[in-house]
Amino acid sequence: MKKLIIICLVISLVACNRSKAPDVSSIKVELKVARFDQDFFKLDTNNLSDGLSGLQQKYPGFLNDYLMHILGLQPDSVMSEGSMERVALKQFLRDYRPVFDSAQVLYSNFDKWAEGIKKGLQHVKYYFPDYPLPNKVITYIGPMDAFFMTSYGLQGDVLTNAGIGVGLQLHLGQDFSFYQSDEGMALYPKYISQTFTPGNIPVNSMKNIADDIFPQDGRAFSLIEQIVNSGRRYYLLELFLPGVDEASVFGYTPDQLKGAYSNEAVIWDFFLNNDLLNSSDQDVIKNYIGQSPKTQEFGESSPGNLGSFTGLQIVKKFMQKFPDVSPDSLMKVPAREVYERSKYKPKG
Repeated sequence: MKKLIIICLVISLVACNRSKAPDVSSIKVELKVARFDQDFFKLDTNNLSDGLSGLQQKYPGFLNDYLMHILGLQPDSVMSEGSMERVALKQFLRDYRPVFDSAQVLYSNFDKWAEGIKKGLQHVKYYFPDYPLPNKVITYIGPMDAFFMTSYGLQGDVLTNAGIGVGLQLHLGQDFSFYQSDEGMALYPKYISQTFTPGNIPVNSMKNIADDIFPQDGRAFSLIEQIVNSGRRYYLLELFLPGVDEASVFGYTPDQLKGAYSNEAVIWDFFLNNDLLNSSDQDVIKNYIGQSPKTQEFGESSPGNLGSFTGLQIVKKFMQKFPDVSPDSLMKVPAREVYERSKYKPKG
Protein backbone atom coordinates (compact mmCIF):
# COMPACT_ATOMS: atom_id res chain seq x y z
CA MET A 1 0.00 0.00 0.00
CA LYS A 2 2.80 2.40 0.86
CA LYS A 3 4.42 1.80 -2.53
CA LEU A 4 1.11 2.51 -4.29
CA ILE A 5 0.76 5.83 -2.46
CA ILE A 6 4.27 6.88 -3.51
CA ILE A 7 3.61 6.02 -7.14
CA CYS A 8 0.31 7.90 -7.12
CA LEU A 9 2.03 10.93 -5.59
CA VAL A 10 4.65 10.91 -8.35
CA ILE A 11 1.94 10.71 -10.99
CA SER A 12 0.19 13.68 -9.40
CA LEU A 13 3.39 15.71 -9.36
CA VAL A 14 4.01 14.96 -13.04
CA ALA A 15 0.47 15.97 -13.92
CA CYS A 16 0.76 19.20 -11.91
CA ASN A 17 3.95 20.12 -13.73
CA ARG A 18 2.11 20.26 -17.07
CA SER A 19 0.73 23.69 -17.87
CA LYS A 20 -2.97 24.13 -18.49
CA ALA A 21 -3.50 24.05 -22.23
CA PRO A 22 -5.02 27.09 -23.93
CA ASP A 23 -8.12 26.81 -26.08
CA VAL A 24 -6.82 26.77 -29.65
CA SER A 25 -9.99 25.53 -31.32
CA SER A 26 -10.55 28.87 -33.09
CA ILE A 27 -7.07 28.93 -34.61
CA LYS A 28 -7.31 27.99 -38.27
CA VAL A 29 -4.63 25.67 -39.59
CA GLU A 30 -4.63 24.30 -43.12
CA LEU A 31 -2.87 20.93 -43.30
CA LYS A 32 -3.19 18.63 -46.28
CA VAL A 33 -2.09 14.99 -46.27
CA ALA A 34 -0.01 13.93 -49.26
CA ARG A 35 0.52 10.17 -49.57
CA PHE A 36 3.83 10.13 -51.40
CA ASP A 37 4.43 6.60 -50.10
CA GLN A 38 1.37 5.26 -51.90
CA ASP A 39 2.10 7.11 -55.14
CA PHE A 40 5.77 6.12 -55.08
CA PHE A 41 5.06 2.41 -54.71
CA LYS A 42 2.58 2.58 -57.59
CA LEU A 43 5.49 3.30 -59.95
CA ASP A 44 5.76 0.92 -62.87
CA THR A 45 9.39 -0.18 -62.95
CA ASN A 46 9.02 -0.82 -66.68
CA ASN A 47 8.05 2.81 -67.28
CA LEU A 48 9.87 4.79 -64.60
CA SER A 49 10.47 7.93 -66.63
CA ASP A 50 6.76 8.72 -67.02
CA GLY A 51 6.05 7.74 -63.44
CA LEU A 52 8.81 9.93 -62.01
CA SER A 53 7.70 12.84 -64.18
CA GLY A 54 4.22 12.46 -62.74
CA LEU A 55 5.61 12.43 -59.20
CA GLN A 56 7.64 15.56 -59.94
CA GLN A 57 4.48 17.36 -61.00
CA LYS A 58 2.51 16.18 -57.98
CA TYR A 59 5.32 16.64 -55.43
CA PRO A 60 7.44 19.55 -56.69
CA GLY A 61 10.45 19.96 -54.47
CA PHE A 62 9.85 16.92 -52.31
CA LEU A 63 10.72 14.30 -54.94
CA ASN A 64 14.24 15.70 -55.37
CA ASP A 65 14.69 15.89 -51.59
CA TYR A 66 13.52 12.31 -51.28
CA LEU A 67 15.80 10.98 -53.99
CA MET A 68 18.87 12.92 -52.86
CA HIS A 69 18.63 13.11 -49.08
CA ILE A 70 16.66 9.96 -48.23
CA LEU A 71 17.57 7.46 -50.93
CA GLY A 72 20.97 8.99 -51.65
CA LEU A 73 20.40 9.07 -55.43
CA GLN A 74 21.02 11.84 -57.95
CA PRO A 75 17.69 12.86 -59.55
CA ASP A 76 19.17 13.53 -62.99
CA SER A 77 20.83 10.09 -63.06
CA VAL A 78 17.64 8.39 -61.91
CA MET A 79 15.88 9.83 -64.94
CA SER A 80 18.46 8.25 -67.26
CA GLU A 81 17.47 4.88 -68.66
CA GLY A 82 20.01 2.18 -67.77
CA SER A 83 21.90 4.25 -65.18
CA MET A 84 23.12 2.65 -61.96
CA GLU A 85 20.95 5.13 -60.06
CA ARG A 86 17.86 3.86 -61.83
CA VAL A 87 18.86 0.24 -61.12
CA ALA A 88 19.21 1.16 -57.44
CA LEU A 89 15.77 2.78 -57.42
CA LYS A 90 14.18 -0.32 -58.92
CA GLN A 91 15.95 -2.48 -56.34
CA PHE A 92 14.63 -0.28 -53.52
CA LEU A 93 11.08 -0.58 -54.83
CA ARG A 94 11.39 -4.38 -54.85
CA ASP A 95 13.16 -4.72 -51.50
CA TYR A 96 10.93 -2.34 -49.58
CA ARG A 97 7.58 -3.54 -50.88
CA PRO A 98 7.05 -5.63 -47.68
CA VAL A 99 7.82 -2.56 -45.54
CA PHE A 100 5.35 -0.49 -47.55
CA ASP A 101 2.72 -3.24 -47.19
CA SER A 102 3.24 -3.31 -43.42
CA ALA A 103 2.90 0.46 -43.28
CA GLN A 104 -0.39 0.32 -45.18
CA VAL A 105 -1.87 -1.97 -42.53
CA LEU A 106 -1.29 0.76 -39.93
CA TYR A 107 -1.68 3.82 -42.12
CA SER A 108 -4.17 3.06 -44.87
CA ASN A 109 -5.85 6.18 -43.52
CA PHE A 110 -3.53 8.84 -42.06
CA ASP A 111 -6.20 11.29 -40.86
CA LYS A 112 -5.85 10.42 -37.16
CA TRP A 113 -2.15 11.20 -37.12
CA ALA A 114 -2.56 14.29 -39.27
CA GLU A 115 -5.09 15.55 -36.74
CA GLY A 116 -2.50 15.14 -33.97
CA ILE A 117 0.00 17.18 -36.00
CA LYS A 118 -2.65 19.81 -36.75
CA LYS A 119 -3.41 20.25 -33.05
CA GLY A 120 0.28 20.70 -32.42
CA LEU A 121 0.47 23.35 -35.14
CA GLN A 122 -2.49 25.19 -33.60
CA HIS A 123 -0.50 25.47 -30.38
CA VAL A 124 2.58 26.58 -32.31
CA LYS A 125 0.51 29.36 -33.87
CA TYR A 126 -0.91 30.32 -30.47
CA TYR A 127 2.53 30.77 -28.91
CA PHE A 128 4.43 31.89 -32.02
CA PRO A 129 1.88 33.70 -34.22
CA ASP A 130 4.50 34.92 -36.69
CA TYR A 131 5.98 31.48 -37.34
CA PRO A 132 5.14 30.30 -40.91
CA LEU A 133 3.42 26.96 -40.46
CA PRO A 134 3.88 24.11 -42.96
CA ASN A 135 0.63 23.38 -44.76
CA LYS A 136 1.32 19.80 -45.83
CA VAL A 137 2.30 16.51 -44.22
CA ILE A 138 3.96 14.10 -46.64
CA THR A 139 4.22 10.40 -45.83
CA TYR A 140 7.02 8.34 -47.35
CA ILE A 141 8.96 5.10 -46.99
CA GLY A 142 12.72 5.44 -46.73
CA PRO A 143 15.57 3.00 -46.09
CA MET A 144 15.70 1.63 -42.56
CA ASP A 145 19.10 3.23 -42.04
CA ALA A 146 17.94 6.67 -43.20
CA PHE A 147 17.41 9.00 -40.26
CA PHE A 148 17.79 12.66 -39.35
CA MET A 149 19.50 14.09 -36.29
CA THR A 150 17.57 16.64 -34.28
CA SER A 151 18.53 18.32 -31.01
CA TYR A 152 16.35 15.64 -29.36
CA GLY A 153 18.05 12.70 -31.08
CA LEU A 154 17.57 10.69 -34.25
CA GLN A 155 14.25 10.14 -35.99
CA GLY A 156 12.86 9.29 -39.40
CA ASP A 157 10.81 12.46 -39.80
CA VAL A 158 11.98 15.74 -41.26
CA LEU A 159 10.84 19.30 -41.90
CA THR A 160 11.32 20.32 -45.54
CA ASN A 161 10.36 23.31 -47.67
CA ALA A 162 7.58 21.12 -49.07
CA GLY A 163 6.11 20.29 -45.66
CA ILE A 164 6.45 17.88 -42.75
CA GLY A 165 7.88 14.60 -43.97
CA VAL A 166 6.92 11.47 -42.03
CA GLY A 167 9.07 8.39 -42.59
CA LEU A 168 6.64 5.55 -41.93
CA GLN A 169 9.44 2.95 -41.95
CA LEU A 170 10.36 4.17 -38.47
CA HIS A 171 6.79 4.21 -37.14
CA LEU A 172 5.81 0.55 -37.47
CA GLY A 173 5.51 -0.17 -33.74
CA GLN A 174 8.29 -1.09 -31.34
CA ASP A 175 7.69 -4.82 -31.88
CA PHE A 176 8.02 -4.69 -35.68
CA SER A 177 10.09 -7.64 -36.87
CA PHE A 178 12.97 -5.66 -38.39
CA TYR A 179 13.49 -3.62 -35.22
CA GLN A 180 13.80 -6.88 -33.27
CA SER A 181 16.28 -8.46 -35.73
CA ASP A 182 20.04 -8.43 -35.17
CA GLU A 183 20.44 -5.94 -38.00
CA GLY A 184 17.66 -3.75 -36.65
CA MET A 185 18.97 -3.75 -33.08
CA ALA A 186 22.46 -2.88 -34.33
CA LEU A 187 20.96 0.20 -35.98
CA TYR A 188 18.42 1.06 -33.31
CA PRO A 189 18.83 -0.33 -29.78
CA LYS A 190 15.64 -0.82 -27.81
CA TYR A 191 15.80 2.57 -26.08
CA ILE A 192 15.49 4.12 -29.55
CA SER A 193 13.14 1.66 -31.29
CA GLN A 194 10.67 1.92 -28.39
CA THR A 195 9.85 5.34 -29.83
CA PHE A 196 9.08 3.96 -33.32
CA THR A 197 5.34 4.03 -32.73
CA PRO A 198 2.40 5.69 -34.46
CA GLY A 199 1.87 7.91 -31.43
CA ASN A 200 5.27 9.49 -31.88
CA ILE A 201 4.40 10.93 -35.28
CA PRO A 202 3.00 14.20 -33.82
CA VAL A 203 5.85 14.26 -31.26
CA ASN A 204 8.55 14.02 -33.92
CA SER A 205 6.78 16.59 -36.08
CA MET A 206 6.77 19.09 -33.22
CA LYS A 207 10.43 18.31 -32.45
CA ASN A 208 11.28 19.46 -35.96
CA ILE A 209 9.17 22.59 -35.54
CA ALA A 210 10.76 23.38 -32.16
CA ASP A 211 14.24 22.96 -33.64
CA ASP A 212 13.28 25.33 -36.45
CA ILE A 213 12.08 27.94 -33.96
CA PHE A 214 15.00 27.49 -31.57
CA PRO A 215 17.94 26.11 -33.60
CA GLN A 216 20.63 24.18 -31.80
CA ASP A 217 23.69 26.32 -31.09
CA GLY A 218 26.94 24.54 -31.87
CA ARG A 219 29.08 26.57 -29.51
CA ALA A 220 30.79 24.80 -26.61
CA PHE A 221 28.54 25.88 -23.76
CA SER A 222 28.97 24.66 -20.21
CA LEU A 223 26.87 21.78 -18.97
CA ILE A 224 24.42 24.01 -17.11
CA GLU A 225 23.88 26.14 -20.21
CA GLN A 226 23.31 23.07 -22.35
CA ILE A 227 21.00 21.63 -19.69
CA VAL A 228 18.88 24.80 -19.80
CA ASN A 229 18.92 25.04 -23.61
CA SER A 230 17.80 21.43 -23.92
CA GLY A 231 15.19 22.00 -21.21
CA ARG A 232 13.79 24.93 -23.16
CA ARG A 233 13.29 22.74 -26.20
CA TYR A 234 11.41 20.17 -24.14
CA TYR A 235 9.38 23.00 -22.62
CA LEU A 236 8.34 24.00 -26.16
CA LEU A 237 7.33 20.42 -26.88
CA GLU A 238 5.08 20.38 -23.83
CA LEU A 239 3.48 23.65 -24.93
CA PHE A 240 2.87 22.26 -28.41
CA LEU A 241 1.72 18.82 -27.21
CA PRO A 242 -0.31 19.38 -24.03
CA GLY A 243 -2.30 16.18 -24.53
CA VAL A 244 0.76 13.94 -24.91
CA ASP A 245 2.21 12.25 -21.85
CA GLU A 246 5.63 13.44 -20.79
CA ALA A 247 7.18 9.98 -21.06
CA SER A 248 6.52 10.02 -24.82
CA VAL A 249 7.98 13.49 -25.12
CA PHE A 250 11.24 12.26 -23.55
CA GLY A 251 11.20 8.81 -25.13
CA TYR A 252 11.07 7.27 -21.64
CA THR A 253 8.97 4.42 -20.38
CA PRO A 254 6.40 5.45 -17.74
CA ASP A 255 8.52 3.81 -15.05
CA GLN A 256 11.61 5.71 -16.16
CA LEU A 257 9.73 9.01 -15.96
CA LYS A 258 8.42 8.18 -12.48
CA GLY A 259 11.95 7.28 -11.42
CA ALA A 260 13.34 10.56 -12.75
CA TYR A 261 10.81 12.59 -10.78
CA SER A 262 11.23 10.60 -7.58
CA ASN A 263 15.02 11.06 -7.84
CA GLU A 264 15.00 14.66 -9.05
CA ALA A 265 16.87 15.95 -5.99
CA VAL A 266 19.38 13.08 -6.15
CA ILE A 267 20.16 13.89 -9.78
CA TRP A 268 20.65 17.58 -9.01
CA ASP A 269 22.84 16.88 -5.98
CA PHE A 270 25.00 14.65 -8.17
CA PHE A 271 25.63 17.52 -10.60
CA LEU A 272 26.43 19.88 -7.73
CA ASN A 273 28.56 17.56 -5.62
CA ASN A 274 30.69 16.54 -8.60
CA ASP A 275 31.17 20.15 -9.74
CA LEU A 276 29.82 19.37 -13.20
CA LEU A 277 27.68 22.39 -14.00
CA ASN A 278 30.49 24.57 -15.34
CA SER A 279 32.20 21.79 -17.28
CA SER A 280 32.55 22.30 -21.04
CA ASP A 281 34.04 18.84 -21.58
CA GLN A 282 31.95 17.32 -24.37
CA ASP A 283 32.65 13.80 -23.12
CA VAL A 284 31.08 14.80 -19.80
CA ILE A 285 28.16 16.64 -21.39
CA LYS A 286 27.15 13.77 -23.70
CA ASN A 287 26.71 11.55 -20.64
CA TYR A 288 23.75 13.62 -19.52
CA ILE A 289 22.23 15.18 -22.64
CA GLY A 290 20.93 13.24 -25.62
CA GLN A 291 19.66 9.77 -26.34
CA SER A 292 21.34 6.95 -24.45
CA PRO A 293 20.19 3.67 -22.89
CA LYS A 294 20.96 4.73 -19.33
CA THR A 295 22.90 7.15 -17.15
CA GLN A 296 25.80 5.07 -15.90
CA GLU A 297 26.09 6.81 -12.52
CA PHE A 298 22.45 6.07 -11.63
CA GLY A 299 22.32 2.37 -12.47
CA GLU A 300 21.00 0.03 -15.13
CA SER A 301 17.35 1.01 -14.77
CA SER A 302 17.95 4.75 -15.11
CA PRO A 303 17.12 6.48 -18.41
CA GLY A 304 19.54 8.60 -20.39
CA ASN A 305 19.11 12.30 -21.08
CA LEU A 306 18.74 13.22 -17.40
CA GLY A 307 20.38 16.56 -18.07
CA SER A 308 17.51 17.50 -20.39
CA PHE A 309 15.02 16.27 -17.81
CA THR A 310 16.67 18.50 -15.21
CA GLY A 311 16.73 21.39 -17.66
CA LEU A 312 12.98 21.13 -18.15
CA GLN A 313 12.47 21.36 -14.38
CA ILE A 314 14.70 24.46 -14.22
CA VAL A 315 12.72 26.10 -17.03
CA LYS A 316 9.41 25.24 -15.35
CA LYS A 317 10.68 26.77 -12.11
CA PHE A 318 11.74 29.91 -13.98
CA MET A 319 8.34 30.21 -15.63
CA GLN A 320 6.58 29.74 -12.29
CA LYS A 321 8.53 32.72 -10.97
CA PHE A 322 8.07 34.79 -14.12
CA PRO A 323 4.73 33.71 -15.65
CA ASP A 324 4.48 36.82 -17.82
CA VAL A 325 7.54 35.82 -19.86
CA SER A 326 6.35 34.64 -23.27
CA PRO A 327 7.79 31.47 -24.81
CA ASP A 328 9.42 33.61 -27.49
CA SER A 329 11.09 35.78 -24.84
CA LEU A 330 12.08 32.71 -22.83
CA MET A 331 14.06 31.42 -25.80
CA LYS A 332 16.07 34.66 -25.86
CA VAL A 333 17.05 34.85 -22.18
CA PRO A 334 20.68 33.74 -21.68
CA ALA A 335 20.71 30.15 -20.43
CA ARG A 336 22.74 30.89 -17.33
CA GLU A 337 20.35 33.69 -16.42
CA VAL A 338 17.40 31.29 -16.66
CA TYR A 339 19.20 28.95 -14.27
CA GLU A 340 20.24 31.62 -11.78
CA ARG A 341 16.89 33.39 -11.66
CA SER A 342 14.96 30.13 -11.36
CA LYS A 343 16.52 29.45 -7.92
CA TYR A 344 16.09 25.78 -8.76
CA LYS A 345 16.57 23.56 -5.71
CA PRO A 346 14.48 20.37 -5.73
CA LYS A 347 13.50 18.95 -2.38
CA GLY A 348 14.88 15.54 -1.44
